[in-house]
Amino acid sequence: MSLFPENFVWGTATAAHQVEGGNWNNDWWAWEHNPASPCVEPSGDACDHYHRYKEDIGLLADLGFNAYRFSVEWSRIEPEEGHVSRAALEHYRRMCGFCRDHGVTPIVTLHHFTTPRWVAHHGGWCDPTTVDRFGRFAEAVAGHLGDLVGWWCTINEPNVVSMLGFNAGLFPPGRHDPALRREVDEVFIEAHHRAAGALRAGPGEAPVGLTLSMADYVAVDGGDERLERRRRRREDVYLEAARGDDFIGVQTYTRALVGPDGDLPPEPGVETTQMGYEFWPQALEGTIRRAAEMTGLPVLVTENGIGTDDDTRRVAYTTVALEGVQRCLADGVDVRGYVHWSLLDNFEWVLGYSPTFGLVAVDRETMERRPKPSASWLGSIARANAIDG
Repeated sequence: MSLFPENFVWGTATAAHQVEGGNWNNDWWAWEHNPASPCVEPSGDACDHYHRYKEDIGLLADLGFNAYRFSVEWSRIEPEEGHVSRAALEHYRRMCGFCRDHGVTPIVTLHHFTTPRWVAHHGGWCDPTTVDRFGRFAEAVAGHLGDLVGWWCTINEPNVVSMLGFNAGLFPPGRHDPALRREVDEVFIEAHHRAAGALRAGPGEAPVGLTLSMADYVAVDGGDERLERRRRRREDVYLEAARGDDFIGVQTYTRALVGPDGDLPPEPGVETTQMGYEFWPQALEGTIRRAAEMTGLPVLVTENGIGTDDDTRRVAYTTVALEGVQRCLADGVDVRGYVHWSLLDNFEWVLGYSPTFGLVAVDRETMERRPKPSASWLGSIARANAIDG
């Protein structure tokens, strides 16, 4: 039996817009209802987690997990500029309290892809004034929840938002402007720093970091120079900006092949997931090592998982990923925990409800939760803090 360190974090994750339902006041709701967008379907009621959070948190606690990563919805908390909803803040405080009552540490993310419509109207992440607005939002959330939060994540995968929203046109605002993307990266970095300062001011003393989408980059047929440029823009600017934080959140799903002319698809014949990713759980080990080396910070794996309708492949994928975590630990890399994406089958952004990442299935009509075999399997590892074998 291979043990993990004492007090290792074992969690599952969700994001507000993907599970709560009814988040009509943000840019994503507008985007998914825009006939010109690439979205295949709207989020609608999602998983109704806003009303069913007690059932879901109780379920993950019963399974054996000791942490729950979730996001607060800015557009609920501040539906118009300067109007802070105490009722919304109280809702998220009740969530944190329910976690604590069930032996679950709340890992709270301030921004997970969605931005209030009124912020988007003022220019969103293109506009440097968003830094001040996000800072004030962070102060409000910290003041109301800080004494209950175990870990703070400021911004989820800002590199994905800048790339898909301002370069690829797949996320709102649907732009194709590489130069603007670089400006957005700068605004995100400054907003992260501003929010981090607000969160550290308390109450509470929870560690603060951002979460970054990372891939295990591999150069193919002389693609080394292109790889360095790709990785620099997509990851390194954020890793360097995170060096003053308390931890770095690593979020990894696959590797990335880069040739001299750019990104390459998975090689013919290899196993792929519902997202079109190569089945490559070994990627997590590589990104943990690189994040630790680049930042000098402890690593918290804040997302890792697989979109698949074959739960045996989820178990196989996660087994290999966790073996990689253990090799990192054996080599002295400071890994504080592993948070699996995701708790529930949920709204997967542009792709709607087709990809299934969850440890728990959700009936789209009745909202009934049905834990998959992988849920009890991973929960038993969390409870034992060890992998058999």
